[in-house]
Amino acid sequence: MHQFLEQLLIGIQLGSMYALIALGYTMVYGVLKLINFAHGDVYMVGAYAGLGASAVLGAWLPQHLHTTVPLPSPMGFVIVMLAAMFLCGLLGLVIEQAAYRPLRSRVWVTPAIFIGAAIGYIAYCMAIDANRTLWSARLIGLGAWLAVAWLLRTTQRRKTFAVSSRLTALITAIGVSLFLENFGDLPQVFSSQPQFYPTLLQMPASTGAVSMPTVIMLGVAVVLMTILSYIVTRTKIGKAIRAVSFDPDAAALMGINTDRVIAFTFALGSALAGAAGVMVTAFSGNGFNPYVGVQPGIKAFVAAVLGGIGNIPGAALGGLIMGVAETMVVAYGSLIHVPDTYRDAVAFLLLILILLLRPSGLLGKAAVEKV
Repeated sequence: MHQFLEQLLIGIQLGSMYALIALGYTMVYGVLKLINFAHGDVYMVGAYAGLGASAVLGAWLPQHLHTTVPLPSPMGFVIVMLAAMFLCGLLGLVIEQAAYRPLRSRVWVTPAIFIGAAIGYIAYCMAIDANRTLWSARLIGLGAWLAVAWLLRTTQRRKTFAVSSRLTALITAIGVSLFLENFGDLPQVFSSQPQFYPTLLQMPASTGAVSMPTVIMLGVAVVLMTILSYIVTRTKIGKAIRAVSFDPDAAALMGINTDRVIAFTFALGSALAGAAGVMVTAFSGNGFNPYVGVQPGIKAFVAAVLGGIGNIPGAALGGLIMGVAETMVVAYGSLIHVPDTYRDAVAFLLLILILLLRPSGLLGKAAVEKV
């Protein structure tokens, strides 16, 4: 019984990480009816952002400011996580305005700035790898940037405004995901070499039968989900999110800036994914690379579908079910002759079952499609 409770707590901790990522999926779908498959890669960026913040706290500040840095310490851990959440929130804004908003309107300036800069930097890196001189590589990168900006300006101005199809949005989301992974894989960005976190917290290995990292991750996840619940249910922007989710056209007629609500939703969901990226990669002790977000992203998507896509409590419930199911397969699967390597198959088995038995999810409501 004691071991079962221990495994249950570990499963709840793992599920809370899935829930933090799944909340981003479900919030974006609620306001935009879009599956943001790039969300798992925001989790990856959160891991690297936290690593960079820990390097600044642990190395750069002591050398340049001659000050005592709170790392490793609870304060240092909080600063690292908040920095990662802030940067991932900014990334969520960039993704929404550079990739998804052009599907709904004729905007071209923001996509030209960010997409053009990214492609220009890739062209610059390719020129450097081809042994070009520094100035010629810079000119090549600048030329690629300007060419992309001109192309976006021309095509967006000529585009006949219409509501983009869901297939177009889905392809865009997959493209953003692949771009983030391969952009991060560049040697000049994150590179493919495994990275490891320094010690963020000095803590005992365990408290009783449960490890201290498990307790901390569970506690932080509960706090973040509580804050999210307060924002959505008690604040003005939260009411706007719910209004846009219910009927975006009616919300716009009532004076709600739907573009601002959508951007805030992307930022909020991305910040939660960044927090999960820091906690999982920092406390697991394992190395990570730019593809570290692929598997958690898929499992979090399954969790969102399991609980009911577009339903915030459903995403949290689906994440907990996923985490507990995986943990129980590892702990007790051998009793029914199921190898622990099948833990990843649990996600897809649950997805198949829920789509067969209750396609709307555990807490979702079946919607009538109007034609």
